[in-house]
Amino acid sequence: DVLDPERLIQCPLVKHHRIRARRFPYHLVKCKESNPEIAKKLATCPFNARHLVPWADLSDHIMKCNDKAFMEQDVVSRSCEPPQEQLSNGSTWQAPPCDEDWET
Repeated sequence: DVLDPERLIQCPLVKHHRIRARRFPYHLVKCKESNPEIAKKLATCPFNARHLVPWADLSDHIMKCNDKAFMEQDVVSRSCEPPQEQLSNGSTWQAPPCDEDWET
């Protein structure tokens, strides 16, 4: 299961490192610090910082990255939202109507 925080993931820097998914982001930071020569050879995916790929393969990875679809979907959904009318002072917030009568 991709969403299982207990599943083991192989480290992209040191292949014999196997890390639990919930600890993976922390491991990447430490492993990059411990292995700067290997880290220099890898690029970070712009869609998911957990994806480290060789610099030569970055453009191919970007074209095929599964997380790219989530970003594109978010951009499309935001562009389809109707623009909000702005008030004269620049604010778009309006108080909801109040049905309470505190005098009664």
